[in-house]
Amino acid sequence: MTERSAVYPGTFDPVTDGHMDVIRRAAGIVDRLVVAVAVNVGKDPLFSLEERVSMLRVELEASGNGLPSRVEVLPFDTLLMDFVGSVGASIIIRGLRAVSDFEYEFQMASMNGRLNPEVETVFLTASETHQFIASRFVKEIGALGGDIGHFVSPRVKTAVRAKYNLS
Repeated sequence: MTERSAVYPGTFDPVTDGHMDVIRRAAGIVDRLVVAVAVNVGKDPLFSLEERVSMLRVELEASGNGLPSRVEVLPFDTLLMDFVGSVGASIIIRGLRAVSDFEYEFQMASMNGRLNPEVETVFLTASETHQFIASRFVKEIGALGGDIGHFVSPRVKTAVRAKYNLS
């Protein structure tokens, strides 16, 4: 039987509990998961690419559950379909929080399917407790000194507060 490898791409700026939920669940349905951290300068990230990759690796190590042995975190700055091919994956994992995410994700999946029909996109809906979490909201709340501890790990909370020079 062939190993099922998938890529879960995103900016992860910062990584949230919602991202970690999708990672745990995706790792349960594939043999190997590559979390692909996008450069995505158009989004003007709070954290550098290296910081985001490191943060995800730390979160994976802290999560246990055998995830670190089945999940790899890699940066990428190419066309997603080229990256998927370079890591030998045939599945793209995308998380959906709300119906509003679907239209964009559907269009992206359709375009990717035209670029490489051998790669399938699988949508995982957010768990009920994570449906409302978005990195941009975490950053906004964090920038204003609000408590983001309900949305991110204590390690990520500390990193966000440090970026905004909050104690």
